[in-house]
Amino acid sequence: MYSSGAGYGASEALKSALRANAVEEGFDALRICRPCDVPEVAGRLNQFLKKQYHGQMTWLKERKEWRGDPSRLWPEARSVIMLAHNYGPEHDPLHILEEREKAAISVYAQNKDYHNIIKKRLKSLARWLIAEAGGEAKVFVDTAPVPEKPLAQAAGLGWQGKHTNLVSRQYGSWLFIGSVFTTLTLPVDSAEVDHCGNCSACLSICPTAAFPKPYQLDARRCISYLTIEHKGPVSMDLREKLGNRIYGCDDCLAVCPWNKFARTATETRYHARDDLLAPDLAKLAMLDDTAFRAKFSGSPIKRIGRDRFIRNVAYAIGNSAQIALLPVAKRLTKDDDPTVAEAATWACAKLNRL
Repeated sequence: MYSSGAGYGASEALKSALRANAVEEGFDALRICRPCDVPEVAGRLNQFLKKQYHGQMTWLKERKEWRGDPSRLWPEARSVIMLAHNYGPEHDPLHILEEREKAAISVYAQNKDYHNIIKKRLKSLARWLIAEAGGEAKVFVDTAPVPEKPLAQAAGLGWQGKHTNLVSRQYGSWLFIGSVFTTLTLPVDSAEVDHCGNCSACLSICPTAAFPKPYQLDARRCISYLTIEHKGPVSMDLREKLGNRIYGCDDCLAVCPWNKFARTATETRYHARDDLLAPDLAKLAMLDDTAFRAKFSGSPIKRIGRDRFIRNVAYAIGNSAQIALLPVAKRLTKDDDPTVAEAATWACAKLNRL
């Protein structure tokens, strides 16, 4: 057993054992910071909200006090253990964008839901820590009001690039993040510094110009937001820019030069399912609610529901320039969901102009 009050040496020994246990759990990296190490977050978040960049994501505003200051989320916490899980793809995510009759699905959603995989491992690591050193611990992965990317930079896992996502010198852009908050006082790591330099590849490639400035994101124009979070019809001026992306967008991640150091994920549940690597738009358009739920059971895609998913498929069909897909779009114009029907009508109009 380790004692958090047994001095620096004991704490360093605990940290070393903690890191070893994290590797056994399947994590690729572990770093530690304090909840108070991200004082800049509150100001940035307030500016983000003031400019309405959050769009329909009202949950960002509702809990901004916690999201802007991790020490308020759990005042008793003294350390934040930040963990990274590599999900590097085996393929280039940009290639699918040229196959217009196919659907482009974000790398992270091409197999199992990472939330479930990571949370289970975080809980196991937290139980080990409590058994070894006492104290209390709480685990978080993406669904709580935790500023994970700033904390990850403060802990040294990577830095927030100009596209606002985390970048690692060891794993490039392909990292999931999880955190363990604990009442134990653990030795902290040095923060990572920005290594973007003069590169602006991620900003230039964005199809919708969603970055007003480097390090700023207007989610209302982000394809990931539009295809996942946005409810109802997508603005007319943005529909063509969606291309064949029906769930998320990897453009700004995939183009990052630091991906030359990226590695393929060792977790096989992150490897793309054969039927989600380059699925036919025509086949996806046939899914009713029951078939949609069955196909995406255990997938993060399931949470957006069949109607929003098929809305996205209809936009992709309209952008496909494939006249053979016109009958598919026509069938969707009679869909029970009015947003799907409207999207299909738009798609028909586009295809009829070929």
